[in-house]
Amino acid sequence: MQLNLYRFYKSCFQSINSIVHKNLNLNIFQIELYSIVEQINMVGPGSLLISLTTAFFISLVFTLQIAKEFLYLNAVRLIGAVLTLAFIRELSPVLTSVILIGRVGSCFTSELATMTVTEQIDALYLLNTNPIVYLVIPRIVSCSVMLPILTLLSFFTSLASSAFICFTLYGISPVIFFTSSATALSIIDVVKSLLKTIIFGFTISLISCTCGLITKGGARGVGQSTTLSVVISLLAVFIIDCILSYLMFNRLDSSIQAF
Repeated sequence: MQLNLYRFYKSCFQSINSIVHKNLNLNIFQIELYSIVEQINMVGPGSLLISLTTAFFISLVFTLQIAKEFLYLNAVRLIGAVLTLAFIRELSPVLTSVILIGRVGSCFTSELATMTVTEQIDALYLLNTNPIVYLVIPRIVSCSVMLPILTLLSFFTSLASSAFICFTLYGISPVIFFTSSATALSIIDVVKSLLKTIIFGFTISLISCTCGLITKGGARGVGQSTTLSVVISLLAVFIIDCILSYLMFNRLDSSIQAF
């Protein structure tokens, strides 16, 4: 078993090295706008429904756990602020990234893996078409552009969901909730969150495409590469999120202003 894993990872590194050497001279002007638009349509509108639905129900559950504790402490005016910071800094970026990994990242890997095992990638080389420019870069651009937009929409959906459940179950006025939210939310937090999602989108698409291009072994290899890309992407997002959160939000002063 250990020998098989060693051989698998060794073949992965060899394939990556071969791809890099084949594509050292990239011409970005060969990128077709149609390919980017097609991938943006697949990543963005195609993931919108599941992203918003997930954000709505996850924020419902999260608010149920948070609101009752703050009510017990008689800190009603802090509920909106705390939830807003949790959503914009962590929950919305990470949750949307996880959804993108499951829906888009796995799709990228399976598509490119199928093209690799059926020798379509080799055919592109024979046609003097760079597969990195033709296949990979449009996917990286689409993820890097659409993930921040999906994250913002998920954030607003989460706020609306939280305000709804607070008013319905606990009688907290939406005016109080959104006033508290507005005092805690700053443009710096939004910019930092969007920067995180750009990095997440780049990382997810790069890992997914790489795993697809290094696929070997026919149909079984396609499944293994897809699983590998999802696992590595999840680990990468969580590790990068931990590092970026420490660097961006590790300050001693409170973000919640008294009002």
